[in-house]
Amino acid sequence: MERFLWYPIEDLPFIVLVLMLVFTIHEFAHAYFAYKFGDDTAYKAGRVTLNPMVHLDLLGSILLLVVGFGWAKPVPVNPSRFKYRRTMSIIVSAAGPVSNLLLGAFGMLIFYILNQMGVLSSSSEGVYMALLTFFYYLITVNLLLFIFNLIPLPPLDGFRIIADLLPLRIRYKMEQNLHWGMIIFLLIVFIPPLREVTLDPILGLTSNIFVALIQFFNSIFTPIDWYQIQIDFLKE
Repeated sequence: MERFLWYPIEDLPFIVLVLMLVFTIHEFAHAYFAYKFGDDTAYKAGRVTLNPMVHLDLLGSILLLVVGFGWAKPVPVNPSRFKYRRTMSIIVSAAGPVSNLLLGAFGMLIFYILNQMGVLSSSSEGVYMALLTFFYYLITVNLLLFIFNLIPLPPLDGFRIIADLLPLRIRYKMEQNLHWGMIIFLLIVFIPPLREVTLDPILGLTSNIFVALIQFFNSIFTPIDWYQIQIDFLKE
């Protein structure tokens, strides 16, 4: 390994801040919608909060920094308490990824507003690069989590969404083989050759979407040289 951490050490403060933010918003979204739909399981567990310490998992956070993959504490949900079980379960599952998509879009909007107001151009080089690095991670990590969490493998949200869309008979069979799906997922994540043919294309897709968005905004606003940040994350 060229370095101990997955991310450049100089970017660690930014990536820690971003990961705390995106994981917290993601898990809060699950808990909030479940509570609003009549299930107080997450509420009683103290998960309907924006306190990062409630949502972050120590091991999952460490692994994310070291190997690029991690997790937060899953939100406990009891779908039997929903009035419309299937529809509300899908919304609760989708709330996490959608929150990442919205947060990424919001981050991009704020950054371009700051740019148009001249805040960036009037800042010192250090402040400029700090803002550039923070918003780069904020946008790309949220975009990555949005795409990644829609993969239909347990324990990702995409699996639960697909399961609730399928007929009951098929869903029960999927749930009976849930452990196999989780084993496959872990093998994909931690075995490099499998990761290269499965997760790497997702990283590439995320990178391409990000570049397309930047090109679109640069056609409207003052161009910004995002490539001043020399990082490996999402690098083609």
